[in-house]
Amino acid sequence: MGAVLAGDIGGTKTLLALAQADGDLPRIVFEQRYASGGFGDFESMLDTFLAEARAAGATVEPLDHACFGVAGPIDGRRAKPTYLPWTLDADRLSQRLGSGGSTLVNDFAAAAAGVLTLAPDELVTLQAGSPQPHAPRVVVGAGTGLGVAILVHGGDRSNDDWQVISGEGGHVGFAPGNEEQVELWHCLRQRHERVTVERVVCGAGLVDIYRCLVASGRAPDQPDPLQAADAAASIAAAASRQEQTALHAMRMFVEAYGAFAGDLGLTVMARGGVFIAGGIAPKILPWLSEGPFLAAFNAKKGHAALTRAMPVFVVTNEKLGLRGAARLALGAVHGR
Repeated sequence: MGAVLAGDIGGTKTLLALAQADGDLPRIVFEQRYASGGFGDFESMLDTFLAEARAAGATVEPLDHACFGVAGPIDGRRAKPTYLPWTLDADRLSQRLGSGGSTLVNDFAAAAAGVLTLAPDELVTLQAGSPQPHAPRVVVGAGTGLGVAILVHGGDRSNDDWQVISGEGGHVGFAPGNEEQVELWHCLRQRHERVTVERVVCGAGLVDIYRCLVASGRAPDQPDPLQAADAAASIAAAASRQEQTALHAMRMFVEAYGAFAGDLGLTVMARGGVFIAGGIAPKILPWLSEGPFLAAFNAKKGHAALTRAMPVFVVTNEKLGLRGAARLALGAVHGR
């Protein structure tokens, strides 16, 4: 058996890797990380990766399959990343690679598949709950955008019998849960035609929350984090220094994140677990474990007992989507 090619294509960064089977799990044999905005199209990035892999002595031919997780909707065999001026075509990629086929999946479909590869030390437990091993699982993660996917067990006794259901759950409407969030909704409505959850729960959302607080009369912290090149990271750093407007923005962000994650859990009765992934979660872990995240997750009035029974984890492995794409590629080779 040759190698499979896996990719996790995001608006900010792209991870590409060659992998081989190691029992039931993928084993990465060569990997590179690229700034997505540094390439005019995906094909030029792919050519760079393959050249670097060959130079490193990695096995590139034959490729048994390729699977790419894309941060954006999948339209049959084509995909256009939401935050990049690229178009990916699975048939064209198969011809270019000379592989046994190529698959495009939503990036959080890949992340959900990656959950099935995690070791216990790659998870931080926020809420133990009362897990049911074959109950549905939810994967949700904020980064450049907000991704959602669901894992549903097929019903047999195999731990491999999982199906991934992907979608664009981050683009559902934002539902304010208190008067402060109502004011936030009105502020965002002035800036955007439609206020989705992704307008609040992502890196740019944290920045917009801060802007709305300043617009409502709160003094910006000094130095003003909005002047930094990475305003979201600057706000998080200011919050860690206990600067008041940043603290307020971070609290609102985490509350909205927890409320949405809890709503997703209720949607599918995720007694198998709610997995918080994405690039932001590991960076704000104290806020998720000690802040208002869980309180908002479980603030479901008469249904709070249901969400309290759901295990909640933070995924600390930033290569979750890459591992999931490799798992899906290996599954395609073996007809799974």
